[in-house]
Amino acid sequence: MNDAASAWTLTYSGKVRDLYVRADEPQLVLMVASDRVSAFDHVLEPGIPGKGALLTQLSKWWFAQLSDMPNHLADAAGGVNLDVEAPAELADRSMIVKRLEMYPVECVVRGYLSGSGWLEYQESQSVCGIALPAGLSDGDRLPDPIYTPAWKAPMGEHDENISFERTVELVGAEVATALRDASLDIFARASAIAETRGVILADTKFEFGADPETGALVLADEVLTSDSSRYWDAELYAAGGPSRLASFDKQIVRNWLIENWDKQGVPPELPAEIVEQTAARYRELIERLTA
Repeated sequence: MNDAASAWTLTYSGKVRDLYVRADEPQLVLMVASDRVSAFDHVLEPGIPGKGALLTQLSKWWFAQLSDMPNHLADAAGGVNLDVEAPAELADRSMIVKRLEMYPVECVVRGYLSGSGWLEYQESQSVCGIALPAGLSDGDRLPDPIYTPAWKAPMGEHDENISFERTVELVGAEVATALRDASLDIFARASAIAETRGVILADTKFEFGADPETGALVLADEVLTSDSSRYWDAELYAAGGPSRLASFDKQIVRNWLIENWDKQGVPPELPAEIVEQTAARYRELIERLTA
């Protein structure tokens, strides 16, 4: 690595993202989105070429659309103007962000009934304890978006869906309310933007932290990307049929694994055509939203 890169020290390597810090700027973190792809708690081989850069581009674009909401980007717009750069080899898939006191809550908002929410609804006619109308089908739009937080479990453990009341116990009533209200507001605004581009934002998750100096609520991590959100093509959705819920994410990978792996042992290597189809879905969403 060159001198600029050697100033950063790797402190965390997750399934998808890597975090770096530097001794001379302890309030900053270099967040790098890799091309790794995970499913069913396994990192798969090979990765999805260009995925890290696409997710980073999309996060930055959404932060710009939501510029009135404080975020963790360490630039002039985010209240930090420092002469610190990411290493050139990581620049297109990294963000230099402010270190925050992160809340242990994933702020999930669902505008449509799908995924794990649909599975739960079939058993209890509710999602995360929130009662829903009878007679809904997979993919149906909910009367109003619902906030269904999850507890961010320590590394190696599974996140756990929790009630709003449990969130109050974890972070206090004031912060819990702020997390819920900010999440629902951002979801509504992002959904409206996506709809103008022929895309449905079905659900997403946000993460927030507190500014260590002011205590202000700050939007953090990735935001409204293909890995943190479920997006559908509005035209296909309206037309109905089996492809109406085809999402702009790694669902192609999940589907292939379900058909070709019993979830025992090491997962098989992804075929080249599955990798390219998945990469194409990531690229298409970027083009649809940001063009």
